Amino acid sequence: MHNRSVRHNIRLVGMACAMGLAALGIGQVAVDRLMAQGARADRPAQFEVDPFWPKQLPNNWIMGSVVGVSVDANDRIWMIHRPSSLVDNEKAAALNPPRAECCFPAPPVLVFDQAGNLVKSWGGAQPGSDQWPDSEHGIFVDHKGNVWIGGNGAKDAQVMKFTQDGTFLMKIGNKGQGRGSNDLQNFRQPTTVFVDPATNEAYVADGYGNRRVAVFDADTGAYKRHWGAYGNKPDDDDPYNAGSANVAANYQPDDPPAKQFGRAVHCAAVSKDGFVYVCDRTNNRIQVFRRDGTFVRETFINRKARGFGSAFEVGFSTDPGQQFLFNVDGMDEKIDIIRRDTLEQVGRFGHKGRQPGQFFAVHSIAVDSRGNIYTGETLEGKRLQRFLYRRTSTRPRSRR
Repeated sequence: MHNRSVRHNIRLVGMACAMGLAALGIGQVAVDRLMAQGARADRPAQFEVDPFWPKQLPNNWIMGSVVGVSVDANDRIWMIHRPSSLVDNEKAAALNPPRAECCFPAPPVLVFDQAGNLVKSWGGAQPGSDQWPDSEHGIFVDHKGNVWIGGNGAKDAQVMKFTQDGTFLMKIGNKGQGRGSNDLQNFRQPTTVFVDPATNEAYVADGYGNRRVAVFDADTGAYKRHWGAYGNKPDDDDPYNAGSANVAANYQPDDPPAKQFGRAVHCAAVSKDGFVYVCDRTNNRIQVFRRDGTFVRETFINRKARGFGSAFEVGFSTDPGQQFLFNVDGMDEKIDIIRRDTLEQVGRFGHKGRQPGQFFAVHSIAVDSRGNIYTGETLEGKRLQRFLYRRTSTRPRSRR
């Protein structure tokens, strides 16, 4: 079969999935066969949207802007959203008096099983407590099962640690007390936490207000170290690309790279072989470090991007060597597939839009043990999606 015909057939099967495979009499085995025929051994794996995952929320709930996704050891998918982002027409049943039968804001932390069922929910601010952020941002389930949450509200200067049932365990930093990028006790609008199981250290991407990665003991909260771009000491007075969540007006893609991280430092994730990948979102780049903060190299993602920037969050492929890095390009609304050994972009998927498999303000990413990718969309996207991993074929294709 000619390659072009195979690709055409795969696209048709994808459309059929969206309408319901059963109605067309096409089973999952047929889909897998076509995907395998179209794959090539010299290309990364392909991903296919699961248009019916997750299932509708119970309790007449609706989710707001999704700002974090994580996967636990049991392949349950954790997400955090902002109930405060829901407009009145979305949360009409919760108004006084109610405007409609639907809907009520869901709790900010939602947990789904592989079938797409909601299995757990909790979270939210409590009167008189600073154990919850003013604006939720980022969620991570560590190797011990603890749940970490950040926040990018104007006063948020802390990251919080909970049990899986939502019991508060610890916070690092204190709300309203952030004193800049060289503060050893507080943050400023921290975006995400990643706990390295090899060292039990919590890497904090800090953040929308600061320009650094900060590392703490994940059990005690004791400060370990921090660094800025290229492993240097952060300088909050550096004017280059001094914007906030958007690429600054003075950003020029052909100029020498910025010496400091921009605002926002949007992710810090550690690979199994000990490299730290930092998303410098508004400078359109990913910088790579050793665990001690020694700079290794950088790669630019869609370097000419303006607006939100192009380096939002990364995930790793689940092969033993974590061969591929997945980057969320929130401005161009795509997921980039990058070889970790060369930092070469070898694939992309997604397109701006609201249909299954498309993105509107894609923001977060996580990968389960089977290689499936989960994405969260913020702003008006307000959606969680799953993309099924399709293994590439290593067998030679027959000619007809």
